Amino acid sequence: MLMLQSPLTRKLSAYVALSAADLEPLARLHRRRRSFQPGHELIHEGQANASAFILSDGWACSYKLLPDGERQIVDFQIPGDFLGLRSILFRTSDHSIEAVTRIEATEVLAPDILEAFAEAPRLATAVLWAASRDEAMVVEHLVNLGRRSAEERMAHFLLELGARLALVGSGDRTGFDCPLTQYHLADALGLSAVHVNRVLRHLREEGLVTFRNGRVAFDDFDRLKAVAGFDSGYLDQDGPLLR
Repeated sequence: MLMLQSPLTRKLSAYVALSAADLEPLARLHRRRRSFQPGHELIHEGQANASAFILSDGWACSYKLLPDGERQIVDFQIPGDFLGLRSILFRTSDHSIEAVTRIEATEVLAPDILEAFAEAPRLATAVLWAASRDEAMVVEHLVNLGRRSAEERMAHFLLELGARLALVGSGDRTGFDCPLTQYHLADALGLSAVHVNRVLRHLREEGLVTFRNGRVAFDDFDRLKAVAGFDSGYLDQDGPLLR
């Protein structure tokens, strides 16, 4: 029953209706449970033989550091997400992952996941869907950085986070709890922290969204979607395609 309610199961079930036979190997992937404090680096860029992790509680971020010390956050990971799945397939990790909050995560080694995939092909299909969805989000993030205005990219980013959190039961059309700072938002959206502050104030004054005290409140969800040009189709979470 616990596995049926886990964030990862809820997420994967958006694509594949998982059976009891699929859930057994998925449950075994959760054997090595670990806790990490905020700021702990789970994976660093260039690391060989890195583990992957399944995030069950808390938030993390994946990022790359530039030679001058500047950081570009590629994405934020929420409960139900894999951390560093590519790291167990590549010879070395191509990015770093850090805990944003205190997190609970399960360490997964390459033999573990390959064994689970061999035993449950539908589970493998669901994880492939999740990886493809992550790639679709990266495409949207590139459009955000390259073509959307600061207000549009902030609105799009918050709506995407809200949709992702809703899938795992942690958000809805009214908003969601969010531990991110303005510095996190700046590193993710290619803005300065001062600019982030101005953009959030403008969106709040327009009656669209309020980000205050760790809570994102969608004050006018439909208007915010219009401002962002947000279409959640790329998240592909309207219900299982494989039953």
